[in-house]
Amino acid sequence: MQIKYSFIIPVFNRPQEVRELFRSILSLEPAPGFEVVLVEDGSTQTCETVVKEFEERFPIRYFQKHNTGPGDSRNYGMSRALGDYFLILDSDVLLPPHYLAEVERELQNEPASCFGGPDAAHEDFSDLQKAINYAMTSLLTTGGIRGKEIQEGAYEPRSFNMGLTREVFERTGGFSNIHPGEDPDLVWRIRNAGYSIRLFPGAFVYHKRRISWKKFFNQVYKFGLVRPILSQWHPQSRKITYWFPAVFTLGIIAGLLMSLGGYHWLLSLYLLYFIMLFLDASYQTRSLKIGAMGMIASIIQFIGYGLGFCKSSFYIRLLKQDPKKKLSHLFF
Repeated sequence: MQIKYSFIIPVFNRPQEVRELFRSILSLEPAPGFEVVLVEDGSTQTCETVVKEFEERFPIRYFQKHNTGPGDSRNYGMSRALGDYFLILDSDVLLPPHYLAEVERELQNEPASCFGGPDAAHEDFSDLQKAINYAMTSLLTTGGIRGKEIQEGAYEPRSFNMGLTREVFERTGGFSNIHPGEDPDLVWRIRNAGYSIRLFPGAFVYHKRRISWKKFFNQVYKFGLVRPILSQWHPQSRKITYWFPAVFTLGIIAGLLMSLGGYHWLLSLYLLYFIMLFLDASYQTRSLKIGAMGMIASIIQFIGYGLGFCKSSFYIRLLKQDPKKKLSHLFF
């Protein structure tokens, strides 16, 4: 079988997630030949049993190595893949049946060197997963920029659902050793190398995000930490929207201080915005409970990202410190 596509999947201690992802791969509609390249990134709970369960159903190439982070693991898989196109997925996604056929249709209509698709919430997801998905994708939050923009030069694929050609990988060297932030860094290096980047709206994945409130806060906090670093590496990537969560967070602090003096108008504006989030999340999810959770998730997203952004900006921009030394936990 001629292999056109290679699914590149790094995994760390998630065999059950991989089993669910593989089951969704079994349901894919007919499309050109593909293989799955699964890279075990230093796991202690390996996917060996899962691989044996599926290896006769579709081609799987399974590698185990020391823990070097998701970016390097993707590079490891791409350097060993056989396909012409690399389709990069996280282990916590599910593919809808039309996914690969939709990618093929888009590429037949207009070839692309790099591309990506949105994420969505499956009906079987938990209430928390649906609430966090709302915060990460809603147009009323900073999630509105994730996989929704189609303007030329604006869209930035994310590594939970991203595709690129072998040529792009070989020319750019793939992902860097920062995490999170390795995907926007690669996107800008791809763009600077002269390649175009496209959004495939119909090639979405169901992104489970198996995380708690605490893990979600830590995740968006790290997103905030890496953004000033990425802006330093790629000055042309700077956007005023990246400051919104920090302004949002500082505004809440200012509103609380103003309320102590009897001035409540700023907190009233925030309350109005929170009500809008609740109503929109309830409408989108058809659930008042998930609507309330979606509102909370959106607030956590803003505050977590904003705090991380402010801290990183203070050290990187104001004190001019080396991020690899001051924020060494973000680098592998």
